[in-house]
Amino acid sequence: MSDATFLVGEPVALDLVNTRAADGDLLVTPDDLRVWAGLQVDRVPEAGDLAAGATDEDLAAVRAVRDGAAHAIGRVREGEAPSPDDLDVLNRAQRAAPAIAELAWDGGAVTVTRRRGGPAGTRLAAALAEATADLLADPAAARIRECEADDCVMLFLPAHPRRRWCSAARCGNRVRVARHYQRHKAS
Repeated sequence: MSDATFLVGEPVALDLVNTRAADGDLLVTPDDLRVWAGLQVDRVPEAGDLAAGATDEDLAAVRAVRDGAAHAIGRVREGEAPSPDDLDVLNRAQRAAPAIAELAWDGGAVTVTRRRGGPAGTRLAAALAEATADLLADPAAARIRECEADDCVMLFLPAHPRRRWCSAARCGNRVRVARHYQRHKAS
């Protein structure tokens, strides 16, 4: 799997949901998860724990959170309440590796570092569930859109109200080229 396959840069919860593309699941193997986690390490420190490799259990934990997140986000996008089952999946993932604010003295001030215990996949799943919880609680969740390209199901949170595609380079160019082709084919 290539890094270019994954759409990243949206809120982390949407990046996770976007690992299920129109043409299939992008998180099929533990190695797929390792690659995706490597792309998220700057935003999700727990993702770095999978740099050495992910297990089937890690993959299962992350995919469970993804499914719960996808369903919950989909319902919120439709103006409906998320199902209790989907919220339970997200809550259980967070409880499996709760974040603890560890305090330390750095010689001049108290610092706080959030840490989680447990296996790497459990920690990552908990962080992703927490990111999903933050997105679902944010009023901006009502603005989440699906890409308008015919063969794309990627979600995005538009920074500009006129944004129509998950990526201008990915789908925007394909749509514009197809329109150009249709205009010139007709003449």
